[in-house]
Amino acid sequence: MPSSTPPHQPLAGIHLLSLALNLPGPAALQRCRRMGADCVKLEPPAPAGAATADPMGRYSPPAYAALHEGVRVLQADLKQAQGQALLQAELARADVLLTSFRPSALARLGLDAAALAARHPRLSCVAIVGAPGPAAEMPGHDLTYLAESGLVPGLALPPTLYADMAGALMASEAVLQALLRRAATGAGVHLEVALSDAARHLAQPRDWGLTLPTGAVGGAHAGYGVYACADGRVAVAALEPHFAAALCRAAGLPEQDMLQPRMRKAIAGFLRRHTRAELDQLARERDLPLHTLA
Repeated sequence: MPSSTPPHQPLAGIHLLSLALNLPGPAALQRCRRMGADCVKLEPPAPAGAATADPMGRYSPPAYAALHEGVRVLQADLKQAQGQALLQAELARADVLLTSFRPSALARLGLDAAALAARHPRLSCVAIVGAPGPAAEMPGHDLTYLAESGLVPGLALPPTLYADMAGALMASEAVLQALLRRAATGAGVHLEVALSDAARHLAQPRDWGLTLPTGAVGGAHAGYGVYACADGRVAVAALEPHFAAALCRAAGLPEQDMLQPRMRKAIAGFLRRHTRAELDQLARERDLPLHTLA
């Protein structure tokens, strides 16, 4: 399905400088760019034979290219005087700085909250970290934060990088928060976005019991689940009463309590007898929320 287009660009005229590597920072930068921000990324010098020092450029060049479309990428060694001069010049024109280093590394570069506030009082910083507070110094990654939140139930890897991408959303939200705060006070603000918090946010439906096997969207409701069909699978989301009633009518079943195990068996039997094409047609005719898969 096509992506929705924002009706306006709230970050037009805003200058955003990023030092963040890997996925969450560039993904947040991408969202800010799409909201109209002028985005600059300052990377370490690329190793010999490589175009970029960002690990994403090695793991997936197409992903790196997509994440940095419309972003002005510069390279400098921030441990050298020339690199520091370039950094300070970019900071002087930036409204928001986006980072993904551990706090101790930022302090060594003179980019801790106190130093930034003293030198650039109107500059805000959005710091992406693994975990909040002192735990920000501990190593971790998307998979460990998901595991900590109970979102890795088996041996298979999750199908996407949930904590990283949710953290990117939270970071772009933090950019907007920082700018609203500066508009009210005239001063920049330091905001921390923890990937572990992003994972915990995603885990809340599970914590509430919604996605447990006994929950309505965890397998207990017959109208909500992934079923086998004659030539593949079908994801059915007939959760609301009127959708559940429409599904029962399509299956030739009397309307009953969809939480009864016998209803799941009956719905499964009906879907198994039909092809994906037949079910797609049924969805159009009966206004059913379902999607077929190979």
